[in-house]
Amino acid sequence: MNKNRSEILAVIPARGNSKSIPRKNIKELAGYPLIAYSIAAARQSASVTRVIVSTDDEEIAQVAKQFGAEVPFMRPAEYAQDQTLDLPVFEHALTWLREQEGYVADVVIQLRPTSPIRPSHCVDDAIEILQTHPQADCVRGVVVAGQNPYKMWHIQSDGALSPLLTVQGIKEAYNAPRQALPPVYWQTGHIDAIRPATILKKHSMTGDVIYPLLIDQSFTIDIDTMYDWQNAERLIMGGTLEMVIPLEGKKKFLPKLSLILLDFDGVMTDDRVWVDEQGHEMVAANRGDGLGLELVRKYLDIPVVVISKERNPVVAKRCEKLHLPYKQGIDEKVSIIKALMSEYSVVPEQVAYIGNDVNDLGCFELVGYTVAPADAHEIVRNKADLVLLQRGGHGAVREFCDLLLREYS
Repeated sequence: MNKNRSEILAVIPARGNSKSIPRKNIKELAGYPLIAYSIAAARQSASVTRVIVSTDDEEIAQVAKQFGAEVPFMRPAEYAQDQTLDLPVFEHALTWLREQEGYVADVVIQLRPTSPIRPSHCVDDAIEILQTHPQADCVRGVVVAGQNPYKMWHIQSDGALSPLLTVQGIKEAYNAPRQALPPVYWQTGHIDAIRPATILKKHSMTGDVIYPLLIDQSFTIDIDTMYDWQNAERLIMGGTLEMVIPLEGKKKFLPKLSLILLDFDGVMTDDRVWVDEQGHEMVAANRGDGLGLELVRKYLDIPVVVISKERNPVVAKRCEKLHLPYKQGIDEKVSIIKALMSEYSVVPEQVAYIGNDVNDLGCFELVGYTVAPADAHEIVRNKADLVLLQRGGHGAVREFCDLLLREYS
């Protein structure tokens, strides 16, 4: 252990038996397992020196290792119950590391997986505040409260209302304007920076002296329900927040595209095919996709070309109806993409490609921005710059068109 610098340990608690959203810690959120966002926040920090995941679940452990965290132990079952508090989990982790490895941290960081949308500087800022204030036991992430508790009420046993809080010098605080009331803050799950002695000696996750890290309200997501999950995905894929993203190499939303290339099956269709007894094939497409593409071409003047391996005439019929140029029966798409970039006089940075399966990965390497429907192959989702909320043939193309129209209009 190098004692010339502080030893900063990030601990990510992730038990396996989630009730509200089953298996949520490894469920994919905008293309990555939920836990990957917290691992990335620690690994991308300039201060954190070690990242571990405390889990009772072997599958979570494997995913955590895949994204660069250590899993030096499996959490005992008694510390992985529905009602288990954070304190025994952290007491176990710190005690195990000291007794089994002789490892002692100077600062412990808690990164809860359920608050995945973190500012890129969040972890380092919390550590700096703790180190700057030696009297502090803990630094906790907070945001300005969305609802003011001075305007909240109890219902008494007789059924009448009673104000939750009062303010000295302000009569009927619940009737006062918000600006006249004391500012209040809500604790988030983004970050806790804690001195180990607070946990092991004071037996507390905060201690007595707690300093705030004020976080912008736009990052406030605490995932407990599928509604929260969907909101988180919309925020991540909106591309407007300077947040931590799990893997390196993800591009920001492009300032301007000059060419959009689409795969057909699995992008403009749901990747299924109906075959009758004569061998005639039919596919399902989404009318909203067609309108979205029309609006993009009309209002943004961005050309769109379909490139399909499929040789069935249905490709031509659908593209002709939408007035889309297309290349059909293409086994090797790379040369076609190069030819199209030359034809449209664009450079790779101006081109987006939407694909859904592993045969599209070679195309991803040629263009500046890559997009995958929600149900694309896992490898494709992990490689894509943007993973859409909608599935192929169920509005994925329209979703991307709407994003472009909002971004560029």
